[in-house]
Amino acid sequence: MATDVVRFPHRWTAEGVTVETSFTGAHLLHLAVAGCVLNDVFREAERLGVIVHGVRVTASGGFNTETWESTGIVYVVDADSPGLASELAALLEAVDRVAEIPKSIRAGAAVKRVSA
Repeated sequence: MATDVVRFPHRWTAEGVTVETSFTGAHLLHLAVAGCVLNDVFREAERLGVIVHGVRVTASGGFNTETWESTGIVYVVDADSPGLASELAALLEAVDRVAEIPKSIRAGAAVKRVSA
């Protein structure tokens, strides 16, 4: 499957954000997690006073092809920072606690179709 690259403006970086993904429901679900985590790394770094020059978040997972239910999502954060390893670990722990989309998915957020 071909991967497309799209650039978006980003409030936390002058360079913006580059997204590399295919356009399927699964990929968009994973993108939502990655985008939320990326934003929260910058936000929480500012709150904690940790310098972050850049962040790369890679999210992946799978689906049961009989039920089309997610089999789970994992993500990896690679932060470009001169901070101590302990500062970065604390930052990523904070992000994992507050990132809204991962929290919603973990809680099993209800999704319902409604009439227009």
